[in-house]
This record gives sequence, C-alpha cells and structure tokens, in this order.
Amino acid sequence: MMVLKGVLKESRDYYRQIESEINGRLRRLPKGSIKRRRINRNFYYYLQSRKGPKVVHKYLGKQDPKELQKQLKERRQLENELKKIHESLHLLNKMKKHKRNK
Repeated sequence: MMVLKGVLKESRDYYRQIESEINGRLRRLPKGSIKRRRINRNFYYYLQSRKGPKVVHKYLGKQDPKELQKQLKERRQLENELKKIHESLHLLNKMKKHKRNK
C-alpha cells in the first residue's frame, strides 16, 4: 500500500512540474490568431486577441507573419497538452480521495 501511495505522489509531483514548465512557456508566447484582410488589392495581416470583453486587432504588416504563426501553433499544442495534464491530475486527486475513504 505504501508503494502505491509513493507512486501516486511521484506521479502528481511529475505532472505538477510539467504543468509549471508549460505555464512558463505559455507566458512567453503570444495569444490570439492571425487575420488576413484584403483592402483594395492588397493583403494586410493583424493579430486578433481579446482584452477583457473587447476584441483587439494589432497591425502586423503586409508580409505573411510565418514566425508568429509557428508561435501560435505551439501555443495551441501546449494548451492541449495542459488540458491532458489537468485531466491526469484530476484523476490522481480522485484516486487519493478514494483511498482515504476506504
């Protein structure tokens, strides 16, 4: 029984550490999405994001912002990974509570 408790604790600690690392990486990445608008015959790129209830558009220029697209894609992947970590932590906490009740 003690071995199982140790394994569960190690798992929780591992997921919390990974969660902390992902949150640190997310803080450094931009939020939002890239919107392309056509005005006359030219395309212009904007970063669209939320500031509270408002949607804000930041002008990026005429060039396709490929590096920013990579960062936004990485952000989406990290957010999906973070969801899985939260599900795992929830399950581990549920198991911990279940063990206490027995």
